Parts: sequence; structure tokens; C-alpha cells
Amino acid sequence: MKRITATLALLSLAASAPAQHPLYFGADLSFANEMQDCGAQFRLGGKSVDPFALIKRKGGNLARIRIWNNPTRTHYSNLADVERSIRRAKAAGLQVLLDFHYSDDWADGDKQYPPAAWAGLDTAAQAKALHDYTRYVLDTLAAAGLTPELVQVGNEINHELFSGTRVEIDWTRNAALINAGLRAVRESAAAAHKPIRIMLHIAQPENAEPWFAAAAKAGVTDYDVIGLSYYKKWSKEPMSGLGDTIARLSKAYGKDVVLVETAYPYTVKATPGANNLLGEDSIDPAYPATPQGQAAYMKDVTRVVLKAGGRGVVYWAPDWIPSSCTKSAGGPVNWENATWFDRDHAWEALPVVDFMRERSVP
Repeated sequence: MKRITATLALLSLAASAPAQHPLYFGADLSFANEMQDCGAQFRLGGKSVDPFALIKRKGGNLARIRIWNNPTRTHYSNLADVERSIRRAKAAGLQVLLDFHYSDDWADGDKQYPPAAWAGLDTAAQAKALHDYTRYVLDTLAAAGLTPELVQVGNEINHELFSGTRVEIDWTRNAALINAGLRAVRESAAAAHKPIRIMLHIAQPENAEPWFAAAAKAGVTDYDVIGLSYYKKWSKEPMSGLGDTIARLSKAYGKDVVLVETAYPYTVKATPGANNLLGEDSIDPAYPATPQGQAAYMKDVTRVVLKAGGRGVVYWAPDWIPSSCTKSAGGPVNWENATWFDRDHAWEALPVVDFMRERSVP
């Protein structure tokens, strides 16, 4: 009888224990549709390869996809394009992280401009618009059998949502906007009977702890994952500092922490017509800008994340290679030297792709 009682107690404890979520390894493939429609070719072993399938083949399990409200400079990153990307991801056996930028163009750690249709609204109306749009997108995806496993409520939301480049945050207003998005995700997940984990995402580790402390004080608490960006060019922290921040955030908030954006160049050699965003100012002396240096950097940053208790690493824009219609705000593509594909060898996959197999902790 005592043995039965003990067994029942253990089963009860197991049932009440939080679910163990997987490690997330993968990449943001928001450019893949556009690049391939415009003639870009990705290769592995000299043969054409689907970048979504490549993630899976190399040990990854996640594709991150961005969505803009009403993009006017491109026909991509709208809802139709997102549906196409999620279908590709799921066909490859990947989970999906849907990244709401809540803008018609880039929203990031330097700027948070509202969609044009929401710009003149007061806070209450903007919160309602954000809620209703989030709910519409997720309900539409659910109806098509494309519910993402994770959702970002905002992209690199260091600044107050819809505040442009203003540095000061009105946390009463910001909390109202963020919480409107959180509620919409929870509601859609419940209606679809599909679990969705929610991420809040801050650029550069040195900005994360003050932001999340202020968010908690303002009542922003109903999320599951902390997402961080870490780029040598824009962060004051060494790789070890990233690990320390991850460990402290995990302990303070009891959330999974994922390095959801990072990248490293495999060359800094100039290309005619391109102004590469990650140049000499992005190089850590320990990791030369070579295919081997890029691979070593990603292996080591992954090990730092895992050792600190982080739950994954996601590479940004490994698919943004030149094509017949590749454009950025400054002209031709400026990321080709930080992709997963070698411009000097017919866009052959580089050794960096193997970081997704990294599971050891130093």
C-alpha cells in the first residue's frame, strides 16, 4: 500500500511539473521565398538545396519568419508570404517562430515605427488594433493548419512600441500595447487548441536586464521565452558577458532564454556594388573572417549559450544572398558575406551550418 501511495505521489508530481521544452536551433529564413523567386541558388555538395530542408538535415528544428503589417517596398513578408514560408517549414519538419514586427517595414533595436494605418490612433485604439491584427493573423494561420509553435510580440522592442526612435519609454503605454499582443496570442491559441509559446525580444544582452525589470514592474509578465540578439558589432559585451546575462535572466524570471538573432561574417573582402553591414568592425580577433572562423564562432557562442542555461541559438538571414531583385535600403544586398553560403564557390553551403549539431557544454 505504501508503495502504491508513493507511486501515485510521484505520478502526481510528474503531472504537475513544467514541460521540458526542446532546445531551439535554426535560422531566420524570411528572405528565402524572395531570393529563390528571383533566381538565387543555394547548394550543398554542388546540388541545389532547400534552405528549410538544410536546417533539418544539419540538426536544426526551427525556422523563424517575420511579418510586416502592410509592406509597401516589397511583395514579401506579408501574410501570404508568411503562409508560404510556414508551409515550407512544416514540410521540412521544422517548428516555426513567427516574428511580428508591428510595422510596415523594419522594426528593430533602433526604431519602432507604427504601421501607417495605426500612426494617428491614440494608445487605446493602437492597443486594440495590435490585438485584433495579431488575432487575425494567428486565426488565419490556424484555419489553414499553420499555427506557429512560437510567436514574438514585437521585434527587438528596446524602444517603446510605435515610438519611432524616442529613447524614453512610457511604461504605462508600452505595457498596454505589449499586453494587448500577449492576450491576442493566448486567445488564438486557446481557440485553436494549439499551444503557442510567446517570446519577448531585446537587442544586445546589455539592454535586456533593465528592460525586463521595467516590464515586470509595469505588469508585463505573461510570456514564456526571453529572446536576445547578440552581434559583435553592436554589443559592448564579450561572449562571456552574453552567457552571464542569460544565466541571470533565466534565474530572475524563470523563463527559457534563446539567442534568437546572431551572425558572423566568413569574409570581409569587398564586393563591387555591395556595402556589407558586417565588416571589420564585426570581427572578434579570436575568430578570423574565414569560413573556418565563422564556424568556430558559431560553435563557441552556442556552447556559451548552453552552458549558461540558454535554450537555443537562431542565425539571422543565412539566406540573404544576391539575386536578380535583391535590394536593401542602401542598394544591393549587404549581408552576403554573413550568410551560410559561399559567394566565391557558387553559393555552396559553408561549415557554419554544423553549429546546429552542437550540444556539448565546455
